Amino acid sequence: MHVSEAQAPRAAAARSTSGTLFIVGGGTQPIPLVQEFVRRAGGDTARIVVFAMASTVGEKSGEETAARFRTMGAQARNVWVTREQANTDSVARLLDGATAVWFGGGDQNRLTAVMRGTVTERAIRARFDRGAVIGGTSAGAAVLSTPMITGDELGQRRDSTEAWTRVSRGSVAVDSGFGYLTTAIVDQHFLRRKRHNRLLSLVLANPPHLGVGIDEGTALIVEPSGLWRVEGASSVLIVDAREAQRTADSTAVLGASGAKMHLLPAGSTYDPKAGVARLRR
Repeated sequence: MHVSEAQAPRAAAARSTSGTLFIVGGGTQPIPLVQEFVRRAGGDTARIVVFAMASTVGEKSGEETAARFRTMGAQARNVWVTREQANTDSVARLLDGATAVWFGGGDQNRLTAVMRGTVTERAIRARFDRGAVIGGTSAGAAVLSTPMITGDELGQRRDSTEAWTRVSRGSVAVDSGFGYLTTAIVDQHFLRRKRHNRLLSLVLANPPHLGVGIDEGTALIVEPSGLWRVEGASSVLIVDAREAQRTADSTAVLGASGAKMHLLPAGSTYDPKAGVARLRR
């Protein structure tokens, strides 16, 4: 186990409400976006725990992320653990008093293999239930939703020139993420990597029939009230097929009528319960 911390713990203000999700679509994060995460975590009283096991170089990248948070006034520690260590009370106790948790990028399957179902994952959930901010980027964004896109395309040869060229049932491999967002499926690097077919294939075929594609350098912030807010350098695409007429479950090639799409830049909001978007003017 590797744990780093710049300074001794300080008392953090107690919170009694459910937490906030800060879901970043990968890529370079603008300084104001990182500052907003730290601000929501408590500013100079923030206590942030970074888990970067999604990356094979996560010990280094996680420490770099923690150091960046510290330059903005937060206490931050990078915690690198194996699954065996994540299932110990000593690691779970590192979450005591945390006001935020950050999951780094890489391969979301690595992160869930280490963390899912462990006492440390339960400790993170407990912090969220007490008001902590749970955030992540790229793979660290994917793990926040259930279903979780694994990154694998089914029934297609691994040829980058042919990847995700169709909108069809059963083409997107999914797994259980950490389940902080269960009313929508999250995709990342969205506009940059042109992942529209992947998200459409999943949203049209499977519940909850609501998807959000988050572009690089951009965050979808899920407030405790349930309102979605967009911040950052680019946009978020929302596909809502909950009330749409969709092709039958037996149909491989997908179609829909009446699905709604919202392309929302920074400053825009979306109410997923009402299905209403408010565009930044």
